[in-house]
Amino acid sequence: MVGPYRGLFKGPGVKGFVLAGFVGRMPMSMLGIGVVLLISTITGSFATAGAVGATTNVAFAVAAPLSGRLVDRFGQNRVIVPFSVVNALALASLMLSAALRLPEWTLYASGLLIGASSLSIGSMVRARWSTIHGGTGTLHTAFAFESVADEVVFVTGPALVTVLATAVNPYAGLVVALMCMLGGCLALAAQRRTQPPVQTVRTGGGTPILIPGIALLACVYLGLGAVFGSVDLIMVAFAEEHGVKGAAGFLLAAFAGGSMVSGLWFGSREWRISLRARFVRALGVFVVGLVPILLVDDPWVMAAVAFVAGLAISPTLITGFSLTERLVPPSLLTEGMAWISTSIGFGVAIGAWAGGHLTDTFGASDAYVFSVGAALLAALVGVGGSGLLRLPGAPSPAQS
Repeated sequence: MVGPYRGLFKGPGVKGFVLAGFVGRMPMSMLGIGVVLLISTITGSFATAGAVGATTNVAFAVAAPLSGRLVDRFGQNRVIVPFSVVNALALASLMLSAALRLPEWTLYASGLLIGASSLSIGSMVRARWSTIHGGTGTLHTAFAFESVADEVVFVTGPALVTVLATAVNPYAGLVVALMCMLGGCLALAAQRRTQPPVQTVRTGGGTPILIPGIALLACVYLGLGAVFGSVDLIMVAFAEEHGVKGAAGFLLAAFAGGSMVSGLWFGSREWRISLRARFVRALGVFVVGLVPILLVDDPWVMAAVAFVAGLAISPTLITGFSLTERLVPPSLLTEGMAWISTSIGFGVAIGAWAGGHLTDTFGASDAYVFSVGAALLAALVGVGGSGLLRLPGAPSPAQS
């Protein structure tokens, strides 16, 4: 399994941008549960916590393609620095508003600014890999590694922020998230040698979302994002209902852990079937694996079920980003990948909002119905529209 990953980091500057990108994206797994833990502790309402989280994710979803376009036009380093500084100030503002018990609208205003100034660091790192290994089989391995890195973040981040928020201070997890974001982003911006070159965009070149295949992927990832957003919030409520609120991060870590294991395996294989076929099959497996989550009423059994449910996440993300890299012109690559992130962000916002209200109304166990329904809808859209994902001019099925 390790063989294909050997030599992946030998290029000049590769280890540096991989490490900086890893640290810089840590907040993507820490922020959501950190906000839920903080706001629910202060207000006693998961609906309010979910709404603040949804505000943040909607703002990110709207802003990500715009910041991606700025990156493609001006370069990563010129965009990362101002955005990361504003993001740090916005996160500090959220914590200050909570600490001073300021009016509720200040939480939403801070969440809005946090989302608008957040950058899709994963997209930027993948764009660097595309610049180095574009058009080669090594890019599949690189994208697989990035998916595994994402899942390592999602395994460690929720557990870390939960321990900090419950055992140290409700604000401690968000403080660490702020430090990781600012340090990692500034370190990535400083590494100009490996950043993609700025390419001239032809007037009237349009936006990647107008490409039918990208539009389809965006719809699918909207549904998957709703799964992620709802599960993040419902898991916290589920753990609290069973008297083990401190275990919430570990339940989420189990969900991500399954994805991490499958990502390592998936990236180590040389596939004979097409990217499109891999994508469709991963969606089907994801739906089937998520159904048992409806039947569990014990936190420790839930951890095992969540691990199994997460096994299809990485294959779905890896193939989605690989399809995006093939479908989008090089001059719009960062924006194209940002559309995938923005779709997930919109979905997470919907999932957090719906999960919060359903949890408050019906309880955590029944709220999981929404998560399974969102996964099923995403799979139906992906399978039904998979013809749009055929790659023109591919020399072999393994590349189409």
